[in-house]
Amino acid sequence: MNLKIIFEDLDILVVDKPAGIVVFPEGQTTEKTLIDLLIEQNSDLKNVGEAPRYGIVHRLDKDTSGVILVAKSSEALIFLQKQFKNREVDKIYIALVTGAVKEENGTTHTLIGRAKSDPRKQAAHSLEYTGKKDLREAITEYKVIQRFADYTLLEVQIKTGRKHQIRCHLAYIHHPIAGDKMYGFKDSPAPKGLERQFLHASYLKIMLPSGEVKEFESELPSELKKVLEDLSTK
Repeated sequence: MNLKIIFEDLDILVVDKPAGIVVFPEGQTTEKTLIDLLIEQNSDLKNVGEAPRYGIVHRLDKDTSGVILVAKSSEALIFLQKQFKNREVDKIYIALVTGAVKEENGTTHTLIGRAKSDPRKQAAHSLEYTGKKDLREAITEYKVIQRFADYTLLEVQIKTGRKHQIRCHLAYIHHPIAGDKMYGFKDSPAPKGLERQFLHASYLKIMLPSGEVKEFESELPSELKKVLEDLSTK
């Protein structure tokens, strides 16, 4: 697989991740991951960070596409991850959700942690919830881009980077992402032709180790554009 590189310098690679590929191996992963493919192209990445993650700065879920950063040195990895930890990175996602989101924009602010019912999933709880330990604060902001008969297209910004945060939060407000088999409800509709969750990391702004602040963008993949075109013509 030829990965699309959005940007590269001495310190980082910015990859346009396709859907359907795991970023780095965890647990029972046996398929080739994004970092495996990158190491095949640049074996020096094995000297960055620690296995199995190596230079991966942040993660995207397997079926989420878009901008992802990879450090080319351990110094760059530490520099970039510090900005994620300190919430100094701007990240924008595009998500198609089921149903009509009432407000034009909104914020979901909860505690989030592993779901009791299914260890693969995350669950959101109110900020006052005390029934479970190891919960972490999660903040997601969204605004409506376009409305369709049974769906709403959102621009989503996350202020924290929790596992499955966007998917969990949108399900929490009763608008799960279209095509999301894990967080969708039993009666959730799915647009014709959508083979995966409609979630795309479209924009990222961060300071590079060189001191330059850079913005990176990834266009909506053709299969997601087609879904929107089909919904528009209904």
